[in-house]
Amino acid sequence: MNLFRSEEHIARWRGEREPGATISVSRLSRLAHAWWSDRLQPDWRPRTRDEGQAILERVGLTSDFWQLP
Repeated sequence: MNLFRSEEHIARWRGEREPGATISVSRLSRLAHAWWSDRLQPDWRPRTRDEGQAILERVGLTSDFWQLP
C-alpha cells in the first residue's frame, strides 16, 4: 500500500507500470474499520471468503480488482 497526494502523483509514481486500484484515504479508513473492528472480540474468527467479499462490497469496492479468490 502506498499513500499519494494526488492523481498526478500516482501517475508519476506508476510510470509505465500497469494500474492496480486506488482508493481514497476515507474509503481506506472505512474498509479498515469494517475489516478489523471486531478483531479483539473473544469470539473473533477469521472471515469466510463470502464475508470478506461482503465487506468490500459494503464499502463500495466492487470492481474486478477487489474480487477475492
